[in-house]
Amino acid sequence: MAPIIVPDSTGSVVGMRRYEANDRWAQLPKDFSWQEVTAVATDSQDRVFVFNRGEHPVIVFDREGRFLRSWGEGVFARPHGITIGPDDMVYCTDDLDHTVRKFAPDGTLLMTLGTSGVPSNTGATSIDFRTIQHSGPPFYFPTNVALNSAGEIYVTDGYGNARVHKFSPDGKLLMSWGEPGTGPGQFRVPHGIAIDSHGAVFVADRENSRIQIFDADGKFIDERTDIARPCQVAFDSAGNLFVAELGYRSGMWPGTFPPSPDATGGRVSIFDPAGKMVAQWGGGANPTAPGDFFAPHDICVDSHGDLYVSEVVMSAGGNRGLVSPDCHSLQKFKLLESHQ
Repeated sequence: MAPIIVPDSTGSVVGMRRYEANDRWAQLPKDFSWQEVTAVATDSQDRVFVFNRGEHPVIVFDREGRFLRSWGEGVFARPHGITIGPDDMVYCTDDLDHTVRKFAPDGTLLMTLGTSGVPSNTGATSIDFRTIQHSGPPFYFPTNVALNSAGEIYVTDGYGNARVHKFSPDGKLLMSWGEPGTGPGQFRVPHGIAIDSHGAVFVADRENSRIQIFDADGKFIDERTDIARPCQVAFDSAGNLFVAELGYRSGMWPGTFPPSPDATGGRVSIFDPAGKMVAQWGGGANPTAPGDFFAPHDICVDSHGDLYVSEVVMSAGGNRGLVSPDCHSLQKFKLLESHQ
């Protein structure tokens, strides 16, 4: 397969970075498959942990895509998010189980936050965020995890709640913030989360199509609105912000509509530490092609600057025939050039 270089002259932004897209990077064993990849994370050795909704929920590869091992079989109700701490501990959010679990890299369970199978009381009647009546304690369909430099654990509690919860490293609830709505500190599906080198908390407020920025204790600082339904955010070591945007051509809630007929589909955007966009590609014009997207759901960056983007193809509309069943659910973007 010839390399696909993104962004290129056909992209909405000709970026200051160039990547080689590979949508067949992962070398699965012959008897393995996944329905869709919900999340992806890399550890200190650049091993890639792929969290998926298949028989082998956590599959580990080296950075060349060679299979190393799998674990988590029979553990999860529905995989959603995965985060790896600086000590290589693995945090997995299970939205339908209403829990966050901490594992050793080999899959040994170390800690569970939340009560398995028991949602909190928010008045919600389904996974549709529009049924939430009020915010509540942890958890009701939690989505993602981020860690600060002190090892404190931040969890976005997204579909059935509208909060961010902050825990101590040993799992004690320290505080929560957020409520349903569109104002500062309010959320409509807080879906993704990352913490920058200064301790600021960036929350992907998906259905408000914005990223909200808070201090370590939940005080609102700022927001960015040049985003199309962000699912996840991530930082590299230089402080650049990477955003996986679901866009408006997949995963739309019943009764909701794109803001305009030409609204973007799934894409990836990169912003420098000052908030300036340095690259953007995708848009969903050809969602099954390498380098384009149907339903970006997670994004991570390894120590080499390479990107991994996962997509929830089936649950975002692939099961209704919006894209071919063989549409990619995981792509690697190898960094070729960066001029900043």
